[in-house]
Amino acid sequence: MAKKKRPAPAPSPTAGDQPATLKDLLNPDVVQKLKAAGDELKAAEEKRREDLRKQAEYARKAEQKRLENDFGHLLEQSGMDWRKYK
Repeated sequence: MAKKKRPAPAPSPTAGDQPATLKDLLNPDVVQKLKAAGDELKAAEEKRREDLRKQAEYARKAEQKRLENDFGHLLEQSGMDWRKYK
């Protein structure tokens, strides 16, 4: 049985062979400013989400407190069978 010839693996491209990227073309100060702006936007988005979550939690707690003081709601939610205790 003859051995099969395997094709030689293609040589990996070196760093000098790759085309220039935008990061390589931009000034490092500009790259840092863009990264800082991106971080600020992420922080602002996270703060907005946290504020929305807190606002929703506050509204839910206020509604729960209002329902706890509503006798009709408490009577509807009561699981007791009042006929047993006549």
